Amino acid sequence: MIIGILQTGASPDALKPTMGDYPDFFERLLADRGLEFRRFTVMEMDFPSSVHDCDGWLITGSRFGAYEDHPFIKPLEAFIREAYAEHVPVVGICFGHQIIAQAMGGRVEKYKGGWSVGPTDYHFGSGPDAETITLNAWHQDQVVEKPEMAEVIASTDFCSNAGLLYDDRMFTVQPHPEFKKDFIEGLIKYRGPGLVPQATLDAATEKIDTPLGTTTMAERIADFFLSHQTRAAQRRA
Repeated sequence: MIIGILQTGASPDALKPTMGDYPDFFERLLADRGLEFRRFTVMEMDFPSSVHDCDGWLITGSRFGAYEDHPFIKPLEAFIREAYAEHVPVVGICFGHQIIAQAMGGRVEKYKGGWSVGPTDYHFGSGPDAETITLNAWHQDQVVEKPEMAEVIASTDFCSNAGLLYDDRMFTVQPHPEFKKDFIEGLIKYRGPGLVPQATLDAATEKIDTPLGTTTMAERIADFFLSHQTRAAQRRA
């Protein structure tokens, strides 16, 4: 199954030589799970010619705000809506989560409550199926009003719409399963000062060694793509 990675942001220059860029993170996260990848730098207007150019799509994180006026925002929203209409599966992470919600009728804003940084407990599901997965966060923007058709599948006290599911077509989460400890440490050092309150950076540093549920989330993302492909094949049979 070929997944097109729609790159909407970039790793800091100080970290890129040793850790790679955002598409690299996702290819490592989802390696050996039956997926192949193509890359499109949509933030530089490098868009696929069709939503059917790949079997599914993954939208990365970004420093940009979904509500900001950048040339790629409107075309990306149109691409998202077309993929939804054509039943082509899409996964969105952080900015990807936000831009999908915005494209589908939700609202994203710079959250007045401030930033969420570092290892954070995300509560998935409810009742006997409830599961808490710890993942790295790095955001102030968040989805404050979800689209009508979206189901909330994950939340925290800080971020009520931390995970959204659009039937079997789109799966999005606010945290970064692709960000490991060393990259968050790098963001704290190179991107955080002057942007994120120092107290928030210090608190994240204190809990930086918290074990993460990276593998669990990688499995959920891969299963979302692969199960969609299986259902599509069954419909064609």
